[in-house]
Amino acid sequence: QRQLTESGGGSVQTGDSLKVSCLASGFSFSTYSMGWFRQAPGKEREFVAAIGRNGDTLYGDSVKGRFTVSRDNDQNTVYLQLNDLKPEDTAIYYCAKDSDWVASAAPNPYDSWGQGTQVTVSS
Repeated sequence: QRQLTESGGGSVQTGDSLKVSCLASGFSFSTYSMGWFRQAPGKEREFVAAIGRNGDTLYGDSVKGRFTVSRDNDQNTVYLQLNDLKPEDTAIYYCAKDSDWVASAAPNPYDSWGQGTQVTVSS
């Protein structure tokens, strides 16, 4: 059974950094692209970042230059480093498994989702 478990969220101040993790199990992690999405209260789900099996990356416009996605295939874990956080980054952050191996910003290819981890940024 596929399982994705996020961790590392928390409450921080504007300008702070945070690193969230997603531990995967139940599938061949190294084969697939992995992505991060977020959803703030009252807003639609937003693409944040993705990393393909070969390390290719994609970022949403609002996080480019501030967030970095990485993966450790030995640990079956995908990471999202969040730097220079802003109040508008406040959201639940979800990791997702892609059905393909190339990084994608569209939600359609993603076929498994975690429960999410809350990131709150106060001014």
